[in-house]
Amino acid sequence: MSLNLLIVDDSAAIRKILRRVLLQADVPVGTVYEAGDGQEALARLRENQIGLILTDINMPKMDGLHLLKCLKSNDLWKDLPVVMITTEGSPAKVLEAVQLGASGYVRKPFTPEQIQEKLGSFFDARR
Repeated sequence: MSLNLLIVDDSAAIRKILRRVLLQADVPVGTVYEAGDGQEALARLRENQIGLILTDINMPKMDGLHLLKCLKSNDLWKDLPVVMITTEGSPAKVLEAVQLGASGYVRKPFTPEQIQEKLGSFFDARR
């Protein structure tokens, strides 16, 4: 079964690459929505049915950690899986994301196999 995804990254190029990698990884996605930062992501969530979020950590306006805090404090979105996809290498940031409720973490640059491995369980659970 497919899930609608929200890709949150301030780089349009990274969002495009992620879309392509999702296709290459044969991940069963429905509609893929995009946002350039956490504020845009919240707006997309209010407008659309989203089943999984892939987000960067470092973004302007609202970063991925702040977005994660907002999601986990909202009853409508608190159970929504969020996978961090970022260049952030700081163990402290990774630990903070996990403590805030991130469902997973993929480091950039990534391969289709890494995306498939990390996201496969979300889609398998829906089948």
